[in-house]
Amino acid sequence: MKQEGYRHIIVLVSENNFISSFESESSMKTIERPLYLDRLKGLRGTPDIKVITGVRRSGKSELMRAFVSYLEEIDPQGNIMYVDLMDMEYESLKEYHALYDYFTSGSKENVNNYILIDEVQLCPDFENAVNSLYNKKIYDIYITGSNAFMLSSDLATLFTGRYIDVHVLPFSFSEYIDYKQIKDIDEAFDAYVLDGGMAGSYLYDSERDRMNYISGIFDTIITRDLKKKYNLSDDMALLKTSDFMLDNISNLTSVNKISDMLTANKTPTNHVTIGNYVDYLCKAFLFYKVQRYDIKGKEILKTIEKYYAVDSGFRCARLGRRNMDYGRQYENLVALELMRRGYNVYVGKLYKKEVDFVAINADEKIYIQVSDDISQPETMERELAPLLSIKDAYPKMIIARTKHPAVDREGVKILDIARWLSDSQN
Repeated sequence: MKQEGYRHIIVLVSENNFISSFESESSMKTIERPLYLDRLKGLRGTPDIKVITGVRRSGKSELMRAFVSYLEEIDPQGNIMYVDLMDMEYESLKEYHALYDYFTSGSKENVNNYILIDEVQLCPDFENAVNSLYNKKIYDIYITGSNAFMLSSDLATLFTGRYIDVHVLPFSFSEYIDYKQIKDIDEAFDAYVLDGGMAGSYLYDSERDRMNYISGIFDTIITRDLKKKYNLSDDMALLKTSDFMLDNISNLTSVNKISDMLTANKTPTNHVTIGNYVDYLCKAFLFYKVQRYDIKGKEILKTIEKYYAVDSGFRCARLGRRNMDYGRQYENLVALELMRRGYNVYVGKLYKKEVDFVAINADEKIYIQVSDDISQPETMERELAPLLSIKDAYPKMIIARTKHPAVDREGVKILDIARWLSDSQN
C-alpha cells in the first residue's frame, strides 16, 4: 500500500467506486472519525474477531483503510495482510479454502500477524475460513461486510469464536460541521437536518443528485440486499412498510397499526408478515427500535415501541419535505446521538406521562425531553411536567431549538439542540 500523506483519515466515496486518498489526495476531502478509529485502536491485540458493521455507505471500508494506515505507523514490523474482496486483484480469494490458504501461507513468525478482510461476504461460506483462522490463535482479525450478510443477529451464528461488533453510524453533526467547515452552527444545523449524515452525498452539488444518491442506497438495501437475503418474491409491501416507518419516526408504533394501514391502502398483508418486515429493516440498520421503560417500576415494557431512522436524509430522500414535523426529526437526531455516545436508549413512561428518552450507561442515567420550539410558556410547561414528576436525583434536560446558551429551570437544564449535538454545550 502507498502511504504518502495518508494518516488516520477516513475517505469519502462515490456510490459505485472506492476512491482512496492514496491515489488522489488533492481531489478528495477527508476528515478524522476518532470515535471509531480509537475504538479499533483499543481493540488491537485482543483475541476477538473484530466485526465492523453498519448501514450501507456509513464508512465501514474507509474505517478499515484508516486502521491499516494506523497499523503501518504503530507496528512497522507487523505482518499486515489486507484484502479488499471488491478489488479484482483478490478475485481468486472468493472461495473460502483459497482465502484461508492465502492468510496461512502469508503468516510470519515472531511478529504480529494482522488479518483485515473488507467485503468478506463476497466469499461464500467465509465464516469457515475466519473461524479456522481464529482457532489458530496467532492472528488479529478484522472484517467488514455488507449489512445484508453481516446482520447483528447473524454474528453469533456465523462465528463460533468470540467476536466484538464495532458499529458505525453515518456522520454525526460534529462530523458534518468538520467536513463542511460551516462556521455558523445554526446555519449548519438547519442544513444537517435535511442533508443527513450519508457522507457520499456531500460530493454532489445539486439537491436533486444528493437526494437521488441517498434514495439509491435505501432502494438497494430494500430491493437487493433484503430481497435476496430473505428470498422475498415481492418487495412492495416491504417498501411501503419502510416508508410508513420513515413517516412515523418518533411516534409510538405497533405492527398491527402498520398492517392495518397497508391493508386499508389495498396492499393485503397481515401482522405476522409486517412484524417480519420491521425486523428485517432493523437488522439491516435502517431503523433502530427503542423500547419503553417504566420509570417507577424500573422495567422494560414489551408492548409498543418507537423506531428511529439511521439517518434523517433517508426521510427527505424517500418522502420529500412534505409534512415535516421538525420536533420528531430533532427527536430522531437526539436518539442517534445518544447511541453514538454509548447510551442504552429507552422511551420513558411514568404513569400516564411520557418522557422522550431515558438514557442509561452503567450507573449513569439521564432523562430527556426533545422539542422544536419551547418559546411559548404552555409548551415549556408541557415539556417540564414529566421531568418534574420524576423524584430521583438523576440529571434531567430539555433539548430544543433555542439558539441560546444553556439555562436551568427548576433543576432541569435547557439546552440548544445544535450546541448539544456539536458537544459545544453541556
